[in-house]
Amino acid sequence: MKVNIRTWEHRPRKSSWLIIPLCVLALSGCANMSPTGQRALSGGAIGAAGGAVLGTVAAGNPAVGAAVGGAVGAGVGAALPKIERTLNGN
Repeated sequence: MKVNIRTWEHRPRKSSWLIIPLCVLALSGCANMSPTGQRALSGGAIGAAGGAVLGTVAAGNPAVGAAVGGAVGAGVGAALPKIERTLNGN
């Protein structure tokens, strides 16, 4: 059986030229954020990643797990200073 090598060539998609400018735009939007906003964003990202993994393992649906994990992570990240003050007794 012969395999046609040309079918395995990489063909760039038409939208691939948008990836780099969108990444730069997304990262530059985080430059002037408040510390609370930064914690909420990082908590949401970490929660979404963990939720996607747990959603895949437990329920077989990574999108729902990512949505729930992202919302919970963003909430915890935004509330972290209040949680720390409560734990320290201040």
